[in-house]
Amino acid sequence: MTTKALIAVPVATVWTNGDSAREMDRPALTNPVRITKWLDSLTYETRLALCDENRIQSQALFGQEVFVMEEKNGWSHVIIPDQPSSKDDRGYPGWIPSAQLSTGEVPPSETYAIVVSPFTNLINDQNETELELSFQTVLPIVKELDELVEVNAPTGRRYLKQSDIIISKANINDQMGSGQDIVTSGETFLGLPYLWGGMSSYGFDCSGFSYTMCKTNGYLIPRDANDQAKKGKEIPLDHVMPGDLLFFAYEEGKGSIHHVAIYYGDGKMIHSPNTGKSIEILSLKGTYYEKELCAARRYWEETEGSS
Repeated sequence: MTTKALIAVPVATVWTNGDSAREMDRPALTNPVRITKWLDSLTYETRLALCDENRIQSQALFGQEVFVMEEKNGWSHVIIPDQPSSKDDRGYPGWIPSAQLSTGEVPPSETYAIVVSPFTNLINDQNETELELSFQTVLPIVKELDELVEVNAPTGRRYLKQSDIIISKANINDQMGSGQDIVTSGETFLGLPYLWGGMSSYGFDCSGFSYTMCKTNGYLIPRDANDQAKKGKEIPLDHVMPGDLLFFAYEEGKGSIHHVAIYYGDGKMIHSPNTGKSIEILSLKGTYYEKELCAARRYWEETEGSS
């Protein structure tokens, strides 16, 4: 029987199977989770293996609602409904340690707090920091105070700083951004190391980066690059504008899609490249990306004055 649950740690990694995690990954499996300790402990080779050995699928953020399909040996098989995927019509599938979930669902609310700073603190009644939350964490608002908002968290009533959030009438930004806004959101994370499966301020993969920057600006798009390339509005490659997504395929653009970037303008792109590299702005001219560029899609909506 399917039940609903909430992510109870700042970032829960979604593994391919219940036995995908290695001993070295233990800091990422606990509650409280120790994401920074985990990432700092990984070498280039052990980071690369997260991808090459098909260990990780995605990540989910604190307070995010998931469907639990089954539980086995301390692991929960989940679906993430707000990460659209061709792998499952209901959302993105994978396995999360059951200790990182709390039973329940997102309580209804008229407004939601969406974290727009790279990190913010979740504060308790004693004005103590309980958790460090990532960019794009979304929590229902109970009431607005002077410098804080009271929110419904999986751990109970807590507080966030007004200066680190926006308030939306939906659990995604209700103020649609422009293509340039998508680019500007991405610039916040220049220099952040790539993380396969990453969906947070601790690290993004290429499609996690494009997904999150679109979501930041009110556009919910598919989670993975191959799915992102099939939706949205098709844009001729000689008509791309800042904020459009660029797709790259093997065999000089004729094979399967392996990468996505955000068009930056002036022949440049902003992207999360691959393991060992960091989010960067790159000129396409003369690179292998230029040879492999195969498609562009627009998810943002043009308004008067867009250019």
